[in-house]
Amino acid sequence: MDDPKLLIYAALGLAALATARKALYDQKLAAIPVAGSSGFLASYRDALKFILHAPELIQQGYDQYPDGIFRVARLWHWDYIVCGPKLVNDVGGAPEDVLSFSGGVEELTMGRALAENPYHQHTIRTSLTRNLHRCFPDVRDEIVCAFDEVLQLQGSEWKALPVLPTTMAVVARVSNRLFVGLPLCRNKAYLQNNIQYTIDVIRSAGRITLWPGFLRPIVGPFISNKEKSNATALKILGPILEERLAKEKELGPDWPGKPNDFISWLLELAEGEERTAPALALRILSTNMAAIHTSSMAFTHALFDLTVHPEHLLPMREEVERVVKEEGWSKAALNNMVKVDSFLRESQRLNGNGPMTMTRKVVAKDGFRFSNGVVLPYGSFVSVASRPTHYDPSNYENAAVFDGFRFARERAEQKLQEDPTKDIFKRHMVSTGTDHLPFGTGKHACPGRFFAATELKAMLAHLVLNYDVKAEVEGVRPADNTFGPVLMPNSTAQVRIRKRQ
Repeated sequence: MDDPKLLIYAALGLAALATARKALYDQKLAAIPVAGSSGFLASYRDALKFILHAPELIQQGYDQYPDGIFRVARLWHWDYIVCGPKLVNDVGGAPEDVLSFSGGVEELTMGRALAENPYHQHTIRTSLTRNLHRCFPDVRDEIVCAFDEVLQLQGSEWKALPVLPTTMAVVARVSNRLFVGLPLCRNKAYLQNNIQYTIDVIRSAGRITLWPGFLRPIVGPFISNKEKSNATALKILGPILEERLAKEKELGPDWPGKPNDFISWLLELAEGEERTAPALALRILSTNMAAIHTSSMAFTHALFDLTVHPEHLLPMREEVERVVKEEGWSKAALNNMVKVDSFLRESQRLNGNGPMTMTRKVVAKDGFRFSNGVVLPYGSFVSVASRPTHYDPSNYENAAVFDGFRFARERAEQKLQEDPTKDIFKRHMVSTGTDHLPFGTGKHACPGRFFAATELKAMLAHLVLNYDVKAEVEGVRPADNTFGPVLMPNSTAQVRIRKRQ
């Protein structure tokens, strides 16, 4: 078939066959209720609606089946959405060889190579988390330098800044202070490549879902610049990685002067082909994507919330001043900034990265059986209705209202009661549970949440201590951007900021 038109017609024909096969396949699951319409044509209308109105569809299903399972139509398959603590625990507790976390995200974010051997996640969960106390002075130093150099404020004048790009620039520097250290964490070309890769992955992840699965490997290179970013990362990181590998080979794994950074921690676990510069560069780039995306989104939302709820600024400033005066700047001191922690947790509760989370793929050949008896077959995709859970009044009083110190009050009340049956740690920012899902819950709860929380709390504490902020338009919070299952803070909205007066 040399004629391009014939290739297009053939692809469309195969897509139609795949669609028909999928429609027949899903007849086996007809008993699972639908949020929207279940008819062949009507479900495609809902699949198109999902692209711009996913939160409304997921909320509709949750309202109807708050402790059950429902499905929503996507262009090429059904997504199965679970609600209620019991079923959420079923998903969170399932092993990787039954419900696969990697399988749920590989084609959208990680790529197959990383998904098949995600050892870097273990590095994040163990070495990175263990070293947060030791490395906190570096984190703090980079926050101070990054805020000064990125914001570039002069005198007492207010300056309008685009929040998301500014936040990404700061987060990239702070994260890479631990990942690759000085001076590379301040290299503009290196930082810009990581930021652009993050933007590209998130953007292309939304676009790739518009194509059937069998065509995604073909169209992927045309809608993503990931290979270009990979090449740039290798060009910059390659000499450093080769030097590290050479020193390990010559002097052993604990050679004198070995940096205490993410590269060293990766090398502790990397084996075989993973111990090469290209493979290591890809791991670092992927870890950057996860860190920059999650922390930048969370801090941008928090800053928007602070500007439309300015009554929270002075109490947080007073708390930070008191704690720093008593303890200085340390990881342990952050643990006593209860209002800062609560503010960030509340912002995360109301502003997740989408209406659903904890996406998994059923990889067990005989399917996955929920505790209520429902069985999803091999190849199905299942997620948790996170946003409706966070807005559920049975989980939170005045659930739709932003209350920045909600969790600080709960912790104080529980401390006064001294009730050993109540776990006050359940209201910490890093704590997960079936009613609080920004980091997921269960076996695959976000491995980097301890680093993210440390970074975000240190950044917010520095902000409220040293700067004044206000909304671009008083009392108006910029609307989020929605595309399919992704919710993002407005990418062009600004806030006004000045040095503390």
